[in-house]
Amino acid sequence: MATTTASPLELSGTNVKERTMRGMIWRQFRRHRMALVGLLVLAGLVIGSVSVSVVSPYDPEKSSMRERREPPSLTHPMGTDTLGRDMMTRLFYGGRISLTIGLLATLLGVTIGTVIGALAGYYGGTTDNLLMRLTDLFISLPRIFMLIIMSLLLRTLEVPILQAYGGVGGIVLILGLLSWTGVARLVRGQFLSLKEKEFVEAAQTLGIRNMRIVFRHVLPNTATPIIVAATLLVAGSIISESGLSFLGFGVQPPTPTWGNMLNAAQDEMRKGNWWMAFFPGLMIFLTVISINYIGDGLRDALDPRKMR
Repeated sequence: MATTTASPLELSGTNVKERTMRGMIWRQFRRHRMALVGLLVLAGLVIGSVSVSVVSPYDPEKSSMRERREPPSLTHPMGTDTLGRDMMTRLFYGGRISLTIGLLATLLGVTIGTVIGALAGYYGGTTDNLLMRLTDLFISLPRIFMLIIMSLLLRTLEVPILQAYGGVGGIVLILGLLSWTGVARLVRGQFLSLKEKEFVEAAQTLGIRNMRIVFRHVLPNTATPIIVAATLLVAGSIISESGLSFLGFGVQPPTPTWGNMLNAAQDEMRKGNWWMAFFPGLMIFLTVISINYIGDGLRDALDPRKMR
């Protein structure tokens, strides 16, 4: 039986088309000035968080009673905390934890939401009704209350992976389990539209299995809205983690996160030690607003109507 292979000319044409598409997306993204600024700010925060152990001369856990509550100076650009620890070093170490939680929780939430939305949209009928009622149930739950309850429950479980690094694994699991509903609805809507297309009918006619059609043929066509939704979900997860840690139910000290650093600074604000709360809050603000602008830029850049 003879087999056909693509000619070098065809492969070259495909590569050129892919490069052209990437170039168009990048040009469209650059037109969104605030998205570009957000990308640079976020890149700076990520680089600082990754390289802090090499660049900073301070240990984030080592206290110094002689340097307690020092305001910002050349020695400590963001001051020191109640135990004399360098705030800048702890903020960037905390950035590692907060950003990691945001990314992993988003990955979990997007995975759950994509699977549920894809199955509901493709199969419809009873499957759609059951999965969407489950989605509505999760949406109706009071988010902060559920975050606190689930955090307390996970603390009682003797599972090492959930308790490591102050409970990072548990927080990722909680946020992921409570953040998939928006993605599920988005993907369901996309599937309801795409399953009526000719390429899906052709695949069904050829006898291709439903699961293969769902994940190999239809799902790739929903990538653009999922990417945009995931970007914004990262920001939401970081805010949720910070809020939970601020309330004392998130990642536990001595593991630093921006949220538990804000929690530790509550009493210090009344004493005039403003930097202990200002800089963690600034980090959260810059990260979240940067990610939101990047999400806006990606939404415009990936919009086929604007690719001219």
